[in-house]
Amino acid sequence: MDQNSHNTRRIAKNTLMLYVRMLFMMFLGLFTSRIVLEALGENDYGIYDVVGGVVAMFSLISGSLTTAVTRFITFEMGKGESAQLNRVYSNAVVIQLILAVLIAVIAEPVGLWYIDNKMTIDPSRIPAARMVLHFSILAFMVNLMSVPQMASITAHEKMSAYAYIGILEGVLKFAVALAIANSSSDRLVLYAVLMALSVVIVRTVYSLYCRHHFSECRYSPGFDKGLFKEMSSFAGWNFIGIAASVIRDYGGTILINLFYGPDVNAARAIALQLNNAVQGFVKNFMTAVNPQITKLFAAGDITSMLALVRKSSKISYYLLLILVLPIIFNVDFLLNLWLKQVPEYSAVFVVLFLIFTLSECIANPMVTATLATGRIKINYIIGVLVMLNLPVSYICLKAGAAPESILVVAIILSQICLIARFLILKYLVKFPARDFLVKVYLNVIVVTIIAVIAPYVVYLNTDDDFKGFIIRSLVCVVSVGLTVLYVGLSRTERKELRDFITLRRK
Repeated sequence: MDQNSHNTRRIAKNTLMLYVRMLFMMFLGLFTSRIVLEALGENDYGIYDVVGGVVAMFSLISGSLTTAVTRFITFEMGKGESAQLNRVYSNAVVIQLILAVLIAVIAEPVGLWYIDNKMTIDPSRIPAARMVLHFSILAFMVNLMSVPQMASITAHEKMSAYAYIGILEGVLKFAVALAIANSSSDRLVLYAVLMALSVVIVRTVYSLYCRHHFSECRYSPGFDKGLFKEMSSFAGWNFIGIAASVIRDYGGTILINLFYGPDVNAARAIALQLNNAVQGFVKNFMTAVNPQITKLFAAGDITSMLALVRKSSKISYYLLLILVLPIIFNVDFLLNLWLKQVPEYSAVFVVLFLIFTLSECIANPMVTATLATGRIKINYIIGVLVMLNLPVSYICLKAGAAPESILVVAIILSQICLIARFLILKYLVKFPARDFLVKVYLNVIVVTIIAVIAPYVVYLNTDDDFKGFIIRSLVCVVSVGLTVLYVGLSRTERKELRDFITLRRK
């Protein structure tokens, strides 16, 4: 078996493991959230959400550094330099510790000031809210400190460990929900304490696993200033892209509230929640693919890396399409099944969010390839383009456009960003943009057009009831599956798929 086939099968196996993890946690999470909401009540549940949100704001800062740590560990692993890999890990531990302490020092007084002066809350619940803040910060710090271990697991592509420990995390959260439901003490405080404890347990398991399985996951005293500067610079430039996405997403929420009010905000929030659930499936696939892209670049095998970028762009789109199409053609039925009262604009928001996610998923492997090069200063161009969402959307709404115009703007700018990513990669690693345009971009467009025809005909001739839902969903899945198999995949890719299925049966 050649190396490319081996890598393809490993990606497929890891993706399946991550899907099992996600499905388990998604279904268990539905029951957990229902029990927690009933046990705490709307008021205390809202307090926990708001106070936890104060801490979550700082994830914007930590997110860019997390990406940097993951990239550097994976890169050194691809080069096969174990000594340097240990230095990266040790420096990452120091950086995360400094960041955790810094954020705690800032978040604690800011959070307390917000609770005491700005938060709308029953005065009798202020002490409980303060306790929630303390333990939320503790949980955040523990999560932050575990980033090097998480990066090592991802870099080693041990997705089975990631999946099993994730299942443990879901079970612990469910146990916490049952515990507070049967407690006679202050349930809000108990919930905060037990959630922090569950985080400590899960991160301890991650740490023990890494120390036992990966030789580099042992802290070595010493601090590499040059490496620290390089990692910090990488994180700083990556911060621009993360900040731009936050401005696009949260700025859109503010604009809708400004021009159309909270009812339309509710519709957007519902659509976003459904979109995030669907998007998680593609994120799992990219979690399995990303280490391979970085390792191939580190090993100097640019040709194989670019081939994997092309292949994963196409496959991630098709994995998403087979989930998205049944939702689009059954959006009204699903919303009425899920919600007792469906806010206006919910359906159109769902459809546009899913189209936006389809547009973005094509670019995800290119983002990873750009990060792998370490030369991400040029990425400020993408950040600027993404930030244009806010002023352009404001102009549209000011001119009287419908609220969904915000997502139309986002889709158009997403396509412009895709072109920019072509050009950036072409500049960095001589990315064959024309080849990508024909074999990936035009390919997915043709597949989408063909795959939509049969579901659309069935949609026009079926009722919006359970029977119609089943028929439309089956037609969507079959249509996408057959079109991808015979139009979307090349002969080599079809052979790889048959080989993988045959291997799984043995």
